Amino acid sequence: MAVTTDPVVVINLFLCLVILVMGYVIFKRKEHFSAFLIGIAFGLFGISHSIQLFGITQVPDVTFILTRVSGYILVIAALWLFFIAE
Repeated sequence: MAVTTDPVVVINLFLCLVILVMGYVIFKRKEHFSAFLIGIAFGLFGISHSIQLFGITQVPDVTFILTRVSGYILVIAALWLFFIAE
C-alpha cells in the first residue's frame, strides 16, 4: 500500500472534506436538507479519492463506480429538492 502524492487527488480530497463539513454545518444551522445531501455526496467522492490516494488496490473497480454514482445521485436529489421548493 503506497501513498500517492498526486496533487490533484490531494486537492480534490481536501475540497471534498471542506464541502462535507460545510454541508453538515449549513444543515444544522439552516435546516436545508439539500445541503446535507450535497455534503454526503462529496463525502462519498472523498472516500473514492482517499482510496486512490492511499493506493488501496484490494478495492474492486465496481466500488469506485458505485461510490461515485451514489454521490452523483445524491447531488441530483439535492438539486431536485431545490427545484421543487417554493
